[in-house]
Amino acid sequence: MSDREQRMISMPVGVVLRRMPGVTRWARWNWKPVAVLPGAPPADWRVLREEDGTTEFHAATLPLELHRKETEAYLTTLSAEPPCVYVILRPAEDADHPHEVEPYAVTASAFEAQDYLDSGEEIVEPVTAPPGLVAWIREFAETHHVDEEFKKRKRRDWSEKSEDGRGDARVRQAADVYRAPAAMKPKSVH
Repeated sequence: MSDREQRMISMPVGVVLRRMPGVTRWARWNWKPVAVLPGAPPADWRVLREEDGTTEFHAATLPLELHRKETEAYLTTLSAEPPCVYVILRPAEDADHPHEVEPYAVTASAFEAQDYLDSGEEIVEPVTAPPGLVAWIREFAETHHVDEEFKKRKRRDWSEKSEDGRGDARVRQAADVYRAPAAMKPKSVH
């Protein structure tokens, strides 16, 4: 299958999370994605570095998928300075989980990241993409990107078929349905 025909490609990407002590009594820890590792092997919270109460973990390796119909979103993401990918974190579902968050997804789509932000449930952070990952995303986007022609919507001309005072054409009416109600004449008592 040629590059042009391939609809989707994927690469495993390691997520590096930094855990720092929280600054309030309500949050014990502050979690922040700080790096991604293209082509990383599987990981499960492997400690990479510890210093002054701050720990960096290779928390997980997740697939970064690129779809050919989303190239506009990838080009938008790559236009950021510096180019980035987005890491989505969710609260840990298991109460016994040793960490408060779990890496959920990695995306190169600014539009998909915005969708996750709209829910308010996830933590979405941009992470600077390494040059090799930027080149991989850019090559895919440029190979599959097709500019869509802007089509201005035309306004409908309502003046030609004005039916002022006619009401719904499906309902048979003898006269103007928007007429003022007739004055009620009091009934005379005999």
